[in-house]
Amino acid sequence: MLPVLEDIPRRRKQLGLTQTRLAFLAGVSQSIIAKIEAGNVDPSYSVVRRLFTALDHVETVPSRRVSEMMSRPVVSVARTQFVREAVELMRRKGYSQLPVFETGKCVGSISEKTILDRAARGEPLESLLGRRLRDIMEAPFPVVNDDTPLDFVLGLCRGTMECWWQRERS
Repeated sequence: MLPVLEDIPRRRKQLGLTQTRLAFLAGVSQSIIAKIEAGNVDPSYSVVRRLFTALDHVETVPSRRVSEMMSRPVVSVARTQFVREAVELMRRKGYSQLPVFETGKCVGSISEKTILDRAARGEPLESLLGRRLRDIMEAPFPVVNDDTPLDFVLGLCRGTMECWWQRERS
């Protein structure tokens, strides 16, 4: 029995895949998936086979979970700490970014990029290192449960690792 093209968007959405992620997994372009789902193209058998093979693979292969990559305990800084302390901690741990906490809650983030961007815009480095994190921190990273599929997080972060993982607290 041949697969039904209308199953592609239904299965893709059930699996939490974007068109871009499915395209990557199947080795086709995102635009062909959009055209197939809109009914604007009659795809070749090989494209349809690739799409259904990718969907079947995602359904049958257990996805790696965030818990397999997250560090315990969470390495973080407090918003009242100095930028210098965050830089030293990032260097010591080998991280380029950290979540910023206040009373057990993630309230922001700090990264090498944030610090370097400010220095590149003319802020004296010594002055910057002497500031409190609360003065320069950026928005918090997305927070997900530790059982979230890693593929979902990578899609959420658009292929970067600018995410922070936390076990959901009850």
